[in-house]
Amino acid sequence: MARLSAQPRKQRRMLYNAPLHKLPKLMSAHLSPELRERYGRRSFPVRAGDKVRILRGEFRGVEGKVTKVDRERQMVYVENVTVKKADGTTVQKPVHVSNVMITELNLDDEYRKQALSRGREVAA
Repeated sequence: MARLSAQPRKQRRMLYNAPLHKLPKLMSAHLSPELRERYGRRSFPVRAGDKVRILRGEFRGVEGKVTKVDRERQMVYVENVTVKKADGTTVQKPVHVSNVMITELNLDDEYRKQALSRGREVAA
């Protein structure tokens, strides 16, 4: 069996060239301590409708709902995270998925609920 590379440049290249059907798994963010305790897992893929807190960067501490997920660039767009352009209009600023923490999950989708229940059982 071939060994996968540990070289950072090759890891980055694998992320940039990953096929689209594997990107949702790579778009995982940490869960808040409360969610982590409730579901028995550390991270979960981000979706539009989830509430997140930004942990790093210019907008650190801002909480809001994810409005859009850009899988190709591994970015999420969060409400209230906007910048003003030179012409005066405001646009949403993307935030890398590794810089956010999920504080509330959007569980409208039945398959997503099932995915949460898979895996380890939470000790009661």
